[in-house]
Amino acid sequence: MPTSVKAFFDQRVPDVLRKSPEKAKEVAAIYLFKISGPDGGTWTADLAGAPPTCIAGTGATPQCTIEATDDDFRAMIDGGMQAAMQLFFSGKLKIAGDPNLATKLSKLLQMGASGAN
Repeated sequence: MPTSVKAFFDQRVPDVLRKSPEKAKEVAAIYLFKISGPDGGTWTADLAGAPPTCIAGTGATPQCTIEATDDDFRAMIDGGMQAAMQLFFSGKLKIAGDPNLATKLSKLLQMGASGAN
């Protein structure tokens, strides 16, 4: 079954950050996710905070903003960085802010994926 984008941001990532806050230190940045579509929304992942958080809506000032449709982001959650690169190069994944932080996105995807276990 495909991963729900809302479940990824509302449950999986926050659960991992609560149980293993040290994982956020590997990224240590603030991301804003703007996901369109029926399974979308806006979330702020503050992986630099103490404790790190992932909340619905706009929180702290983002260092990197990621925009995609819910279908495309779901493909990225389930397909990892390979899918993210394909979406980026096809123009379906938009990144604003620090492009170096976009490369660390794989760690956030892995966090969410491990939250499924």
